[in-house]
Amino acid sequence: VKYHMVREPDLSLLEKFQLLKQLGFDGVELKTNERVDHSEVEAAISESGLPVHGIINAADSDIVAGVRLADRLGADSVLVLAGENKEVSFDENVRTWQERVREALPLAREKNIVLCIENVRATFLKEAEQMARFIDSFSDDQVRSYFDLGNTITWTEQSAQHWADVLGKRIYKLDIKDRGHPVFGEAKLRRDGAIGTNGGEVHWEKVRTILVKNGFSGWATAEVRGGDRERLAGIAAWMRDVLDL
Repeated sequence: VKYHMVREPDLSLLEKFQLLKQLGFDGVELKTNERVDHSEVEAAISESGLPVHGIINAADSDIVAGVRLADRLGADSVLVLAGENKEVSFDENVRTWQERVREALPLAREKNIVLCIENVRATFLKEAEQMARFIDSFSDDQVRSYFDLGNTITWTEQSAQHWADVLGKRIYKLDIKDRGHPVFGEAKLRRDGAIGTNGGEVHWEKVRTILVKNGFSGWATAEVRGGDRERLAGIAAWMRDVLDL
């Protein structure tokens, strides 16, 4: 899960890490702007044995800072949201974010940290094919895809399996969400005619088949409404279900 999803206000940072470990999670992600002491995070990683596997830089244009934090905490990726500036053309948006990613690439290569471009509503990369071309423009394995399965349904007509097929081996990590799920999404938002599995809109079986075909093996992180111990345990069980673990 993402660290900010842990809603147990009486627990210390270390206790939250220990809770996630107890519930069967293998790691956690942290936002660059999370209001935590990074020295305390380092201590919690060491004491709990729960790694911070990724840093969420979101739409922050300073990707270099995200790479530095990832290196400090032992994470192997930085999530990048290439946000759309609606005042300029598509091509100008491409050039702007290419420059920002390229600025961070030398340090990312040095530290062996992958810059993962995420598919989100706020990006100018509205189609899977656009995302694939953007990633390929760097010709560098340090730039990959952070594939959010649920986001494909939220703001595009392209299915999750279509995105998975187009992105293929570019996919480095997964965000797990399903907008139309009655418990871990919002049933009232379920699209009419959506053919999903496991109670939601995403056709998880088809997506899993494509991921397996492409040899995917890596981190999958829930990005849904968080909560207390009980809610987090439910999220863990749901993830094991949709990922067929």
